[in-house]
Amino acid sequence: MSVESKKTRETCCSKLKFFLASLAFVYFAKAFAGAYMKSSITQIERRFDIPSSLIGVIDGSFEMGNLLIIAFVSYFGAKLHRPRLIGIGCLIMAVGSFLVALPHFFQGLYKYETSVSHKAAVNSTETILPCLSNHSMTDADDTLDAETKLECEKAAGSPMWIYVFLGNMLRGIGETPVMPLGISYLDDFSREENTPFYLACIHTVGILGPMFGFMLGSFLSKIYVDTGFVNLDTITITYKDSRWVGAWWLGFIVTGTVVLLSSIPFFFLPKSLPKQGQEQEEIQSKSTELATKTEQEQFLPEETQEKVKFQEMAKDFIPSLKRLFRNRIYSLIILASLVIVNGFIGLITFKPKYIEQVYGQSATKAIFLIGILNLPAVALGFITGGFLLKRFKLGIVGAARVAISASLGSFCLLAVQIFVQCENAEVAGLSMSYQRVPQVSYNPQTLLSQCNGHCFCSVKHWDPVCAYNGMTYASPCLAGCQTSTGMGKEMVFHNCTCINEAGLAANASAVLGQCPRKDDCDIKFKIYMALSVIGSYISACGGTPGYIVLLRSIQPDLKSLALGMQTLIVRTLGGIPPPIYFGALIDRTCLKWGTKHCGGRGACRLYNANAFRLTYLGMITGLYFLANTVWGYLYYSIVKRQKKIALKNQSKENGQESNAVTNGHANINIADIDDMGTECTI
Repeated sequence: MSVESKKTRETCCSKLKFFLASLAFVYFAKAFAGAYMKSSITQIERRFDIPSSLIGVIDGSFEMGNLLIIAFVSYFGAKLHRPRLIGIGCLIMAVGSFLVALPHFFQGLYKYETSVSHKAAVNSTETILPCLSNHSMTDADDTLDAETKLECEKAAGSPMWIYVFLGNMLRGIGETPVMPLGISYLDDFSREENTPFYLACIHTVGILGPMFGFMLGSFLSKIYVDTGFVNLDTITITYKDSRWVGAWWLGFIVTGTVVLLSSIPFFFLPKSLPKQGQEQEEIQSKSTELATKTEQEQFLPEETQEKVKFQEMAKDFIPSLKRLFRNRIYSLIILASLVIVNGFIGLITFKPKYIEQVYGQSATKAIFLIGILNLPAVALGFITGGFLLKRFKLGIVGAARVAISASLGSFCLLAVQIFVQCENAEVAGLSMSYQRVPQVSYNPQTLLSQCNGHCFCSVKHWDPVCAYNGMTYASPCLAGCQTSTGMGKEMVFHNCTCINEAGLAANASAVLGQCPRKDDCDIKFKIYMALSVIGSYISACGGTPGYIVLLRSIQPDLKSLALGMQTLIVRTLGGIPPPIYFGALIDRTCLKWGTKHCGGRGACRLYNANAFRLTYLGMITGLYFLANTVWGYLYYSIVKRQKKIALKNQSKENGQESNAVTNGHANINIADIDDMGTECTI
């Protein structure tokens, strides 16, 4: 080996490692931004007072952006400068993140719904009479005419969620080239046996992004949305309240900056690299052979690569699609991925809300626990999957076996979680548990009873107070409270007639906020989180093997197109619909809707925990069961195909041996006559 050749080889290897590090950082950055978006779903829903079904549309806009250009980027991008296209995509992602944060700077201050009774007492030392202070109150949407209501909504910035929708769509457009072009570029120029390890490294670094994204979301959700612009002493709610909105906008500025920085290295990488582990001279001497050509070099002659003609590329697009989808194994992988992604997207989108509503934890704690428990387990799972492939040198059948085993294991643990439940939150007039209080009869539509009927309370506002009997009331007025002391978050309401009539506590007082769940609910929550973390680890063990099954089941020249079409189909049908239909079904379990500042229905404040649990986990479990069924048939198809290939190769070898001639004499081989199903071969 010459010194010059050695230097060239070292340079190529260093560039490949530089690309690997850059791609890993992009995976981190895009996952960081994506996870923060997921962690901010609840905050955005509350800030714009929109239902879960609409927040599902906003969340799905990321996939809509992917849908617009994924097929063209995957096909045409593979023939162009792939690193540069990835860099441009990162710039677009950064712009999208900044656009999502933009509405905060054009909206007015956040006004959460609250009763007049204690709002007036924030800067006052006089005692307020909660039950009597609402005697002249009527519901906002009954007093505002259409024109006034429209002006009020404009002032409140209600339509501003459209900017969040468009910004998230831009993020989806920018993320499009990263996976298909990045993975195909890496696989083209790395050793085949190194690809699983490199993929595991990328996904492991990438999984740190969601970890930091959820932790950032947890931290910012404790900071009030208008911090720096309002006197926080006047705020009567805490981050545990269902009306609280954190500084969601600040996180998008942070994530946008990180994504922007990740784009820089790709503008300094070459269009192509020599194959890892081969001499430069060897590559040049074999550049005309299919075995040493990359996907990019096979498509057009070398002399025309600098000036690509899109008409020539477009001519081969439809035939390539036909070749791709005639591959039954590839089609089954697409179907299995489609079903399981439907379940996963629904799970991760509404998991913080599920933890908050079913187990009584704050949104901040739910996001934090997902970030520090579930996501590290996923990272460890990716490492384990890649290690198993490399350690035991598993082929496509072995990789499929690991993937289906991981899928079955995670499904079993998910099914067990359905039975880990807490009782519904006890809210007067809304929870069925109040049947145990026969002394008080509530109208579930109005929340009125004989104990508060004389107070003329607003029945649409949600301003909960916790009584010393462990029950929550929708407002101090609906609890029949006669007097109050203290200011702001420390306000206490006394002589509450509904608490007295319930006869469950000698102290007829109440404090701001919902009551905590029972002690046994904390134990059940810990069991749920343990099952969730173990399930996350087992599921992630099948991630890298699943990728290898996909890569090894398609022709080399269709690699980018196959990855791109998988992304297109899975994100179109697996990324866009789930947040929408999951959100719509979850909305049906709502017990108490909030009221917008200008009237009308806002975001849901309280859900039926049991109905939420059965709807949410029932749909996810059903989808995972279907995915495992498809995986079973896929595994059978892979094994069957590999047996056919083995028999075909054996036939070729036996044919070559039987036709061999030594020293001018015929070599007769009859050892495998019965197996080959022929007479003898001369």
